[in-house]
Amino acid sequence: MHEYIALLKHNKDYRFLWLGNVVSQLGDWFNLIAAAELITELSNTGVAISYLFLARFLPLFLFSPLAGVLADRYNRRMLMVISDVLRAVVVLGFLVVGVTGQVWLFYLLTIAQFALSALFTPARSAVVAMVVERKELVTANALDSFTWSTMLALGALLGGVVAAVFGAETAFVLDGLTFLLSAWFISRIVLRARVVEGPGQGGWLDFIDGFRYLWGRPYLLILSLIKATGSLVWGAINVLEIGFADHIFPFTLFPLAATLRIEDGGTASLGIIYVVSGLGTGLGPLFMRRILGSKPPRLIFGAALGMVLVAAGIWGLGTAPTFGLFLLATFVRTVGSGTIWVFSAVLLQIVVPDRYRGRVFAFEFAMLTLAQSVSTLLAGMLQDSPRWGLQPGALLFSGLGALFSLGWLVFYSWSRRNSTHERVQAFWDAGD
Repeated sequence: MHEYIALLKHNKDYRFLWLGNVVSQLGDWFNLIAAAELITELSNTGVAISYLFLARFLPLFLFSPLAGVLADRYNRRMLMVISDVLRAVVVLGFLVVGVTGQVWLFYLLTIAQFALSALFTPARSAVVAMVVERKELVTANALDSFTWSTMLALGALLGGVVAAVFGAETAFVLDGLTFLLSAWFISRIVLRARVVEGPGQGGWLDFIDGFRYLWGRPYLLILSLIKATGSLVWGAINVLEIGFADHIFPFTLFPLAATLRIEDGGTASLGIIYVVSGLGTGLGPLFMRRILGSKPPRLIFGAALGMVLVAAGIWGLGTAPTFGLFLLATFVRTVGSGTIWVFSAVLLQIVVPDRYRGRVFAFEFAMLTLAQSVSTLLAGMLQDSPRWGLQPGALLFSGLGALFSLGWLVFYSWSRRNSTHERVQAFWDAGD
């Protein structure tokens, strides 16, 4: 842990970026728990929950191309601050939904919130490579992942308690305040000067220019799709695990629930699942990095191995006879997904020039959210289907994950035979 603490101590700009991430993500998990509770009250069906995640994912897909262009053309710090302030306003609008009970307003506000998140995410991914040294990229991304996971665990736990004790409205207010605090931290970052392209041809045409950059480098194009293939598998679990928590492993089934006087067993179980997910996604990249190291060829192998763990963990979710084994399978799955997330981000930050980073990360994020949207919609339909249900649906996605695992291992083997790893290593050694 020494290197992570040292990075935060000596790098002021990354420290502000990290602190903004801490408070914002803490609020995000408050928001998700509260939103899941609210949509369950308004319309308790698998498809309704799928629509919740679609409202979160599709705006990210639709607005990411424009966001990537903006991140390459304008001040990235200012884009993040604007996004945070506007999201604070939108999140407070959820208080109106609790009063009116209007489902359409709930989805509309969710779409607005995540359209603004689409503006934030590519800019932040590009800024990481601007405020840390190249040799510190793995450390910074692993710390970001550990932070995301810690906030998942802490935010899910506290969010579940706040939503259960004080109501969803309090969770939404706290989420809005975290966005404002995040904006303040990010406003204090000082970015070094960079070369910004000229006026360009317009949003979509500039995004296409970034895609042409990837298309001319197939190896990078494939790397930018690692998260998308993973999200096509793990996206479904975002929906299915809510059903598992509510209908198969509600906390009210356990004696401790009566002692703690917990009445909403589904929310309590979901909070515990998210805590374990946070531990897996946080510790997984740190553990994998310790074993595999930080060189690009090992990062590529680690991402492929992460997909294997995702498939194995989801198989465990579909077959677990007890809540304890379900949580163990969740831990295995999230170790894999956390490894995929961190290792693929570092690879792109290493090899993509600064003038293209915003658009490349926007493309990666757009493909990820499109795949996740398809996955969540299918999961909701399977959950409501009398022929499928929760456990068979999980096994179906486990099989899909196994297929992707094979594909990524074949890609790793092919790249070794074609000396592609050596060319990526040269990027690492030489810089942009």
